[in-house]
Amino acid sequence: MANSDRVAGGGGRAVVVTGGGTGIGRATARAFHEDGARVLIVGRSAETLRATADGYDGIRCLTADVRAPEAAEEIVATALREFGRIDVLVNNAAVTGFAPLDGLDRDCVEAQLGTNLIGPLFLTQQALDALEATGGTVVNVSSAGSLGRRAWPENSVYGVAKAGLDFLTRTWAVELAPRGIRCVGVAPGVVDTGVGVRAGMPPEAYEAFLAQMAGRIPAGRVGRPEDIAWWIVRLTGPEAGYVNGAVLAVDGALSVV
Repeated sequence: MANSDRVAGGGGRAVVVTGGGTGIGRATARAFHEDGARVLIVGRSAETLRATADGYDGIRCLTADVRAPEAAEEIVATALREFGRIDVLVNNAAVTGFAPLDGLDRDCVEAQLGTNLIGPLFLTQQALDALEATGGTVVNVSSAGSLGRRAWPENSVYGVAKAGLDFLTRTWAVELAPRGIRCVGVAPGVVDTGVGVRAGMPPEAYEAFLAQMAGRIPAGRVGRPEDIAWWIVRLTGPEAGYVNGAVLAVDGALSVV
């Protein structure tokens, strides 16, 4: 049995959550904290990180951009300095930029691939020894929109990065199993995180989009960040120890209609 599986509930576990300042990352950090874990949240905005940690004594903040070359080493070193271990790494940080093929520019493409795919790859690589020491778990947060054979017009770069992250989840599960490390994925559907507004969509247009999607989703509503956070915490617990390489769609059944 892995070391982390011998930890009762979340007590004593150390968790790293990237993109912890808003949305799913914020909800996930708080959910882990409420489960008894200590959490390091990483993001580009010190202000939003502080807002996540406000009132949660076990949450620590690190302002860093996951796509920066030095970020992986800094994040892992900070977690080990603060907690002495890493039991869970949640690769959640993501950026998007809506544009058709003829509207894409290099900076936008590189920002999305760097944050959504390359950053998680090198951060996970840097954390391997720490995760092996605890029998830890990697959680890659992708997207239900990139599952299966669906197209995603005007969001191609985001979609391909998330599809790539799912492939890494499956591959890492096999590669890292001999080291006692699990790798699982969670693929959220339409979740009200405010990401559309942060990507430049007018607030009223974003609200209209959410209302339109709620009418298409079999569950009858869009997701909440807490819906995704619950699953991330559960999939890293000892009861989920036989789940490896799976990518769980949490999307109110939208991806199967």
